[in-house]
Amino acid sequence: MLPWSAPLAGRIDEHVLDSRVLRGNPLGDPATRPLWVYVPPGYDADPARRYPTVYVLQGLTGQLDMWRNRAAFRPTYPELVDAMFSRGDAPPGLIVLVDAWTSLGGSQFLDSPATGRYHTYLCDEVVPFVDARYRTLAAAAHRGVAGKSSGGYGAMVTPMLRPDLFGGFATHAGDALFEVSLFPDLREAARALRDEHGGSFDRFWADFRARPALSKRSDIVLLNAWCMAACYSADADGTVRLPFDPTTAAAVPEVVERWLAWDPVRMVPRHAAALRAQRAIYIDAGRRDEYYLDLGAEAFRRALASIGVTDVCFELFDATHAAIEYRYPLGLAYLLKRLAR
Repeated sequence: MLPWSAPLAGRIDEHVLDSRVLRGNPLGDPATRPLWVYVPPGYDADPARRYPTVYVLQGLTGQLDMWRNRAAFRPTYPELVDAMFSRGDAPPGLIVLVDAWTSLGGSQFLDSPATGRYHTYLCDEVVPFVDARYRTLAAAAHRGVAGKSSGGYGAMVTPMLRPDLFGGFATHAGDALFEVSLFPDLREAARALRDEHGGSFDRFWADFRARPALSKRSDIVLLNAWCMAACYSADADGTVRLPFDPTTAAAVPEVVERWLAWDPVRMVPRHAAALRAQRAIYIDAGRRDEYYLDLGAEAFRRALASIGVTDVCFELFDATHAAIEYRYPLGLAYLLKRLAR
């Protein structure tokens, strides 16, 4: 492969969406957001044809232009998608790249009084925007969502919350089984707060923003702990409640329960009807995932089986949490084959 960009067989249309629901968000983050739409080869040749759509969500700290980042010896995400369609591995479809970044690193694609209304943004603004401008098959049966890590979390929970909009999803190492994937890191967060920031998240954020981001080993675990709390356990006035005592890492049971209520594994029974209505479910994770999201993937699959959802594409493969972008076309192809019908 070439070590530089080559022309795509399809194209990427770059839009800017001025969001009404993100205006005045608690973090003061931009309400005007980029939105990219990959248009497959042949779209312009047949003006009568309509297409299934997959909305793709990024992981924590993801910003939209990162999709074009190139790693050594590897294609970029747009090149992977373009090659998938060029080879005929999937029926033609529109791939929508969604920005839901926040100054805390992410939004988990949820509405939160501490971060903003990113679930509403995706469902009530982005989807209608795309349907109004492209020849989509504008129904849940032909609309999917996909992502990795926090994006995989968003891909799991969004169809549970809005089955009227989404009829399929693909999750790659999506956040799940929180007591295994999230809670163990809170021990490290408590130590880092004590030893580096006087036990204060305010001091952490002041320090974080005064130097190159992620230049300390403890940055990501502290950022992750606070961001997840802002998404899962913020009070109505925006106060962020931590699920642990920052001085000892002892659990705060009532806040732990608020986090667990957003765990996809535990959400399954409450959203059984929505999940049974999905036309396509794809789940994978690396067997050596550092956050043990392979165990979360298995727990999520078993939760689905417990409500009678067994038509699932599931695979654990030999990899860690990182550098699994080559898996994304597999999930997209699986979704598109089912959503195109």
